[in-house]
Amino acid sequence: MRAVLQRVSGARVTVGERVTGQIDRGFLILLGVAPGDTPAHADTLAAKITKLRVFSDDAGKMNLNVHDAGGAILSVSQFTLYADTRRGNRPSFTGAAAPDHARALYAHFNGALRAHGLTVEEGEFGADMQVSLVNDGPVTLLLDTDAP
Repeated sequence: MRAVLQRVSGARVTVGERVTGQIDRGFLILLGVAPGDTPAHADTLAAKITKLRVFSDDAGKMNLNVHDAGGAILSVSQFTLYADTRRGNRPSFTGAAAPDHARALYAHFNGALRAHGLTVEEGEFGADMQVSLVNDGPVTLLLDTDAP
């Protein structure tokens, strides 16, 4: 699994005119699922994200996790995180999981975040979404369960 994590002061996802998810302070997570990913990968990634200390404490140091900072999560499925751009000009997405597998793990991942006591808003799986955000910092991290 791959996740692009952006610390935000606000983020929102719309499908057409309908808002599917919106948060103030917290993380916007763009989540990609690979064919070999399992619920264990989703659990590990969710646990890591909940423990990351990248929110400022009273002294201005990045010392708080999202829960301690009073933040929430806006989770958006994004198969394009597994794009292969090494050949040609049209990306290949064969590294991304099939939709049924990805949908199940996306739901499991969001449930794992909720199990850690976080408020989780979501995009709409498979929809053409418009994502807006105010990146705070900016702080952007890439997490990959396959990384060494």
